[in-house]
Amino acid sequence: MSTIHVGVCGWGDHDTLYGQGVRSRDKLAVYASHFPIVEVDSSFYAILPQRNYESWVRDTPDRFGFIVKPHQAMTGHLRGDAPVNRRELFAQFEESIQPLVEAGKLKALLFQFPPWFDCTREHVQYVQACRQALAAYPFAVEFRHQSWFEACFAERTLDFLRQIHAVHVLCDEPQVGTGSVPIVPAVTHPALAIVRFHGRNKAGWRDPGEGQNWRDVRYLYRYSEQELTEWLVHIRKIEQEADEVCILFNNNSGGDAAANAKQFSDMLGLDPSGLNPRQMELF
Repeated sequence: MSTIHVGVCGWGDHDTLYGQGVRSRDKLAVYASHFPIVEVDSSFYAILPQRNYESWVRDTPDRFGFIVKPHQAMTGHLRGDAPVNRRELFAQFEESIQPLVEAGKLKALLFQFPPWFDCTREHVQYVQACRQALAAYPFAVEFRHQSWFEACFAERTLDFLRQIHAVHVLCDEPQVGTGSVPIVPAVTHPALAIVRFHGRNKAGWRDPGEGQNWRDVRYLYRYSEQELTEWLVHIRKIEQEADEVCILFNNNSGGDAAANAKQFSDMLGLDPSGLNPRQMELF
């Protein structure tokens, strides 16, 4: 029986977790009194200084874990932009995360590839090169183009991830064409499985509409109890094959992620230990 952890993506936007007057710099410490894991999204937009990670290590308990998204230029999101020196970028990123590594708090690096990153020889070779460049660290892959899991490629995709010792990221997301992937409840690494809940907002997944913030619309979704119940059978399956299962809710907009994460944790019968002490709110 594996260890199951539930958390959310990022910690700054979940206002229902924080009492009145909680400063931004104190939010992670409060977050760590609710959940034992978190996904770091800010690393996707910039190579963060080591002092950021050092601060996060101090703010979290010993058994807390971080799943870190590498910079967007490392995952092919910046197509059409100015060329980057990828070797230098990978080196800078690796150096930046060392405080988490040294503290034993790095759960995995989450390589989330863009919706246009399809199943081609070139892209397979690029995933393999990323893995080789960061061979010392737990490495998770989330594909977002449907071709990776078409009938003719699905088993080959999973076998490829096993061969490079990568974690297959299971996704729950709207099914709206080639830029989305189905639920594939498979484990490719015996140490870890990762599940990400993106919501099921079909209308906003591809085109949020003029004048709309894409993130505010795309992930605006509250899972029903019935929808979460459907996932229990998948979680029970993968926990038989992986030592640890990390479940992340990415339906951030409107405060739904934290609520669904707590709800699903209760449904799984989890009682997280080793969290930061919860502060009492008297006023």
